[in-house]
Amino acid sequence: MNISDSERIASVLESIKYAETSDIAEADLVVVTMCSVRQSAVDRVHGLTQKFKKIREINPKLKTILTGCILKKDKKIFIKGFDYIIDIKDIVQLVEIARQQIRSVPRKAILHGLPKAKNCRELSEPRAGGASDSGELLPSDYLEIVPKYSSKFSANVPIMTGCNNFCAYCVVPYTREREISRSAKEIICEIKNLVKKGYKEIWLLGQNVNSYKDGKNNFPKLLKIVNDIPGDFWIRFTSSHPKDFSDELIRAMADCDKLPKYLNLPVQAGDDKILKKMNRPYTVAQYKILIKKIKKAMPDISLSTDIIVGFPGETKKQFENTAKLFRDIKFDMAYINKYSTRAGTAAAKLKDNILPAEKKRREKFLTEILKQTALQKNKELIDKKTIILIENKKNDFWIGKNGQYKTVKIYPIKSATGGSPPKVGQFNLVKITEAMAWALKGKITNE
Repeated sequence: MNISDSERIASVLESIKYAETSDIAEADLVVVTMCSVRQSAVDRVHGLTQKFKKIREINPKLKTILTGCILKKDKKIFIKGFDYIIDIKDIVQLVEIARQQIRSVPRKAILHGLPKAKNCRELSEPRAGGASDSGELLPSDYLEIVPKYSSKFSANVPIMTGCNNFCAYCVVPYTREREISRSAKEIICEIKNLVKKGYKEIWLLGQNVNSYKDGKNNFPKLLKIVNDIPGDFWIRFTSSHPKDFSDELIRAMADCDKLPKYLNLPVQAGDDKILKKMNRPYTVAQYKILIKKIKKAMPDISLSTDIIVGFPGETKKQFENTAKLFRDIKFDMAYINKYSTRAGTAAAKLKDNILPAEKKRREKFLTEILKQTALQKNKELIDKKTIILIENKKNDFWIGKNGQYKTVKIYPIKSATGGSPPKVGQFNLVKITEAMAWALKGKITNE
């Protein structure tokens, strides 16, 4: 979501003739897209403010703007380190701020959090908002701004923003506010334009995508509509909440041929008491029943999850229940995080009584279980052929993802076979030759 936000910021700045630069010493403007989920991300922004102080000694014209996910208490702190703080939904204000404060020509900007991008953009249809240099009006709803996509083959398409769940460890409901869904018509229009331009992977984004609702269109219906768009592309989505994962959604996933069988479904903990303290409204038994339904409908699905170890008050026995869940479900991948206090959340009121060394031990313990199950599942793919979307090239091999979102190192077919080398941003048929816990190896095949 932070990358998607930065793509829209880049779009607004380009509309008033700003050019991206990688040299902060010559920049007129730095826009920082902040993430507030972890305290470590907030700490990095503090580090940037110190960097800006030094740069202003050689570049006094520099102006800085902070946007993204920001708590109110952090805004009061960061106002001392930034010239402006803007709510992400109000980024069209960049137009007036930039015009008033910066007169240099050519104008240049740095966007922290934005991968380097070279592709051009088109302005959205005029609506109430700031005017670009071309005279067109930028939309008042920032999600309607056509982004400067940072990839030429994989695009992030927000379908909703905000969250109503108030998990005890999370600040998103306070930084993104309540859930708001985009118009299905706008989403479909954006995706159709991307497919026409040759995009091969569309990520549907939201803090809780499966709570999407626009009139009669819920998330399962939206998936089916996107799936019916003509073209050769994959549909992916993130992030999902178990409480909203309906039977209708499972059927839609199974029926959509453009949706690769991969799912990240955060469980966060494998103990009912800890789940209750986290304000996650389901039990371990309910989560396991849901996974059983998903696997029955899609036997070849690849499952990943999110886990927090060392949540306040988590006993060793409660952690062992999480380890048991890992052994029972056999996840293909998991994103395991050690709990750290995040000010502004309900959990911040609890005593963080798990020692850092114990949190690290628990993280390592789960990682070892995951390593075994991931390797076992990856070995089942040896000698099988699978479609890979090539993401980049390194030395004499390529790297891509298969439909199950597994990383694959790809070696080309020999020139004697008459095949052409793979291209970044394109699908290729690959035969898996070797399996590791976190990756696969394969060769391009024409067979």
